[in-house]
Amino acid sequence: MKKRLLAVVLVVAMTMTTLLACSSKDDTKETASTKETETKSEDTEELPEVTKVILNEVAHSIFYAPMYVAIEEGYFEEEGIDLELLTGFGADKTMTAVLSGSADIGFMGSEASIYTYNEGANDYVVNFAQLTQRAGNFLVAREEMPDFTWDDLKGKDVLGGRKGGMPEMVFEYILRQNGIDPSTDVNIDQSIDFGSTAAAFAENQADFTVEFEPGATNLEKEGKGYVVASLGTDSGYVPYTAFSAKKSYIDKNPEVIQGFTNALQKGMDYVQTHTPEEIAAIIAPQFKETDTETITTIVTRYYDQDTWKENLVFEEESFDLLQDILEDAGELTERAPYEDLVTTEFADKAAR
Repeated sequence: MKKRLLAVVLVVAMTMTTLLACSSKDDTKETASTKETETKSEDTEELPEVTKVILNEVAHSIFYAPMYVAIEEGYFEEEGIDLELLTGFGADKTMTAVLSGSADIGFMGSEASIYTYNEGANDYVVNFAQLTQRAGNFLVAREEMPDFTWDDLKGKDVLGGRKGGMPEMVFEYILRQNGIDPSTDVNIDQSIDFGSTAAAFAENQADFTVEFEPGATNLEKEGKGYVVASLGTDSGYVPYTAFSAKKSYIDKNPEVIQGFTNALQKGMDYVQTHTPEEIAAIIAPQFKETDTETITTIVTRYYDQDTWKENLVFEEESFDLLQDILEDAGELTERAPYEDLVTTEFADKAAR
């Protein structure tokens, strides 16, 4: 009897041990699973919703370095923006892309928004962030002229820019500021395409040429020309380029515009706190056809003349100056209202 009782006790004990072991394993698995889930939850931050944005730029130029810093440093991705960058090769083409809806945002001279507004567009384009505050082109001569003055252009042939475009209007504005009549005192050739003036000058056309980079630096490297003046320095602060979008797009997508502006502001902050060498190294992938030394030379020129604003706010005073330049050039028949064509809401928030 005692043996039979002992056997029963042993069986019960073994059964209980097995059940407890299984329960312990299950609890352990459940605890481990819970901890793993919690760990994953802690380690994985919720990513922002990604929005595709098509940006059409007027030209691809080192002049716009802060924007390329924002691209290369991933600032747009941080704001939940999947940016597609296209080049319009002219403000008219960039504006057409924005108005047609093939681009969400345009980057160009703000004069284009004034022209469109004055033509009676209902869904007109609004400027929400100003990038550059000086002209980005340079006057190139055939020989070094350390004592150059604007009077040296009198009676000379100059390769200029497209009529009604910012490069040409700022050039003529400087001439007038120096007592020179662009229509009678200088022979300005406006027949050559924007991207072909450096090549034409290298082939001995004209005495001077007005060049963007890298055209000016390349002419110097080839010994075909010498930079004798900076239009950005001599024109003073001018709202040369800005980002804009149709009013309807801004109204429907304020969070996208804000994120876009935030990313740009980070790029602006970077160029304000880093050397030309550091900036050149960051944006080099955007200009694979240009060696780093040349990029650094160009960035230094723009850096030294205070090309980029500290913030993206497009002030009314700057807008008024732009319209003064347009009027002086005979390109503006009616001034456009600042409150319609400019919003500082997004730039103000991004600068805080």
